[in-house]
Amino acid sequence: MRAVVTGAAGFIGSHLCAHLLAAGDTVVGIDALTDYYDPALKQRNLRELAPHPAFTCHRRDLLAADLDALLDGADVVYHLAGQPGVRSSWGADFVHCADRNLLATQALVEAARKRPLRKFVYASSSSVYGTASAFPTPETACPRPVSPYGVTKLAAEHVCEVYRTAYGLPSVSLRLFTVYGPRQRPDMAFARLIRAALAGEPFPLHGDGEQTRDFTYVLDVVTAMRSAACASFTGVANIGGGCPLSMKQALTTVEQLIGPVTLDPRPEGPGEARHTGADITLAAREFGYRPATDLYSGLAAMVRYATTSGYR
Repeated sequence: MRAVVTGAAGFIGSHLCAHLLAAGDTVVGIDALTDYYDPALKQRNLRELAPHPAFTCHRRDLLAADLDALLDGADVVYHLAGQPGVRSSWGADFVHCADRNLLATQALVEAARKRPLRKFVYASSSSVYGTASAFPTPETACPRPVSPYGVTKLAAEHVCEVYRTAYGLPSVSLRLFTVYGPRQRPDMAFARLIRAALAGEPFPLHGDGEQTRDFTYVLDVVTAMRSAACASFTGVANIGGGCPLSMKQALTTVEQLIGPVTLDPRPEGPGEARHTGADITLAAREFGYRPATDLYSGLAAMVRYATTSGYR
C-alpha cells in the first residue's frame, strides 16, 4: 500500500514508518519537527528511515501544507501528528493543542474525504476517558477527559467520526494506552526513569506510585495500526497492553534491569487519571489485535537502546 504518515519523525510515527516499510509499503512521511522536545531527536529518527528507497519525508505544518498534493495516490493515511503532553496542555500552551490536535485533524480529514482511501487511521488517546468508571474500560464508556490535552484528542476523534458518518470517510480512531519503547519521547515517564537510573540520579515520582497504567509496547501499537488499516472495521477501538501495572511495579522492573533507583517524591499533577486499563475485546475481534510484549521485555529493549545509542 501507499501510506501517508503524519508525525513520521516522532516516537510512534518513526516506528510505524519502519513497520510499514518492512511490510512492503511505500511511505510518505509528513512532520513539522516542532520544538515540543529537541527536534534533533526527531531528525535522528528520520536518518534511520532515510536510506530506505520506499521512504520520503516532507517537513510541513498540516495547517499550511498543500494536503491535496501530499495525499496524492495514498491508500491509507495514518494521522499521528499532534501536540502531546497532559501536564503541558494547561494555560497558554493550550493553543498549541487546539491547533495541532484539533484544527490540523480537521484540515487533514477534509482533504482525505475527497479521495478513495482504504482507511484513515487516527491515533487517539486513552486520555479521552479521564477518570473512567469501569476497568477494563470499554469503548462504550462515556469519555470524560480531565485535561485540556484529552479534550482536544476527543474533539479530534469526534471530527473523524462526523466525517465518517457524513462523507463515508473510512476512519478508525485508536485509543492508545501509555505507549512505551525505544525512542520514547524524553519527557515521558519511562524515558526519564531509565535516564535517571543509568545516570544514578533521583527520579521525580509524581504521586504515590500506586497509580496504574495499561503500558503498551510500541511495536504492538504499530502492528495494530496496520492491521486496522487492512481490516474492514471503522469506528473507535482501544489499544492497550492487556495487563495494567502500577508505577511502583514498573520501578521494580527497571531496578531489576539497571539497579537501585533513588526517588524524588512529587505531588501528582492536575489532569492525571489515577488508573487506566483498556478493554481490547473489540480490537481483538475486528482486526486480530493481540499484545505480544510484556513490560520486562519492553523495558529491556528501552534500556538496550539507551545504552547502545546514547539516546537518553
